[in-house]
Amino acid sequence: MARAALQLGVRELASAANVSPTTITRLERGEQLYPRTVSAIRTALEAAGIEFIAENGDGAGVRLRKSTQI
Repeated sequence: MARAALQLGVRELASAANVSPTTITRLERGEQLYPRTVSAIRTALEAAGIEFIAENGDGAGVRLRKSTQI
């Protein structure tokens, strides 16, 4: 969902996170990855403008960070 919101392809996100495109595909399929790999992907998504929303009763989620530009 985060990748789609940013309109990033698998290869683009993989490059930003310094992982292989196969790793992104595995993450999106729900396969188990090393915590450091998940952290690298999360960091790349956050740098691109994604905010992760904690579990609040309705489930965890993501959203685009609001622009601070005037």
